[in-house]
Amino acid sequence: MTLKKLISPLLIVLSAVLMNSCLAGKYMSDFALTPTPHGVDDIERTRHKADSLMPGSTAWYDGLKAEGILKDTTITGYRNFKIHACYVPAKDPATANGTAIVVHGYGDNHYVFLYLVRMYRDEFNYNVLFPDLQYHGYSEGDHIQMGWYDRFDVERWITVAHDVFNDDFMVLHGVSMGAACVMMTSGDPLPEYVRCFVEDCGYASVVAQFNHNRKQSFGFIPPDVLQSASLVTRHRHGWGFWEASSLDQLANCDRPMLFIHGDADDFVPFSHLQRNYNAKINGYKEMWVAEGAVHANAFAKHPEEYKKHVADFLEKVHNGTAK
Repeated sequence: MTLKKLISPLLIVLSAVLMNSCLAGKYMSDFALTPTPHGVDDIERTRHKADSLMPGSTAWYDGLKAEGILKDTTITGYRNFKIHACYVPAKDPATANGTAIVVHGYGDNHYVFLYLVRMYRDEFNYNVLFPDLQYHGYSEGDHIQMGWYDRFDVERWITVAHDVFNDDFMVLHGVSMGAACVMMTSGDPLPEYVRCFVEDCGYASVVAQFNHNRKQSFGFIPPDVLQSASLVTRHRHGWGFWEASSLDQLANCDRPMLFIHGDADDFVPFSHLQRNYNAKINGYKEMWVAEGAVHANAFAKHPEEYKKHVADFLEKVHNGTAK
């Protein structure tokens, strides 16, 4: 067989492989970043989820909103999409201990983590702002940004919250993708009044998380499809999976952080906790392992212990012992 005759079928096979890889990459990018339903179409499911995590949450929310205490606001976010948030003053505004920004997870919205909003407002006496990330809730957006570009919107909300409440103490607290967003934000230059961070079950990087999901749900898909999906995402949205790293951002963080993770978490693997913790090489840090908690379940599994760990951490930051 001549070299020319050998190369022709090889090119056909290679073209087919590349075409299949591109199609698989497009499918994976679509599946992960543009799921349906989403946003406003998915609000009712998440209202129900909020009540399942802490009974009475939506009644609490609706009551404060009816009284004009809890309010909505919108701003133009990163990439010029309109983004939405709610904010509520501390239970006793005159003696507020600071402001918390609570960041929700993948496929959720500002309703879902009302248990944290209630914890900060009613028990810790903090003002709270809690946004909808792009492509979630009442916010616009053309895809889920996995916390990476979301951090730029969170940085805008930091300024908004400070303008509203005028505090010199702010904590960012996120769960799951929201926790990854908080870790990613922590490595950027931030105002001095952003004093500390709480991350609950966040992933070490987008590529690590997607690779775990690939093996967990699509074991037959080879790992190199992630490269193709990342290229598709970069072409469409301007970022790739490998750059979106909590670990890299944590290396630049020098402010206190509390790391929380359930040891029964098999969605964002428990191993990510130690990786995240080790990546933060500057400044104060502490870790709490929620025994027996599955993904994003630490509060539901151990509510009083959860509140105590967060309250004790915040007190250390307030009194200067967490440096």
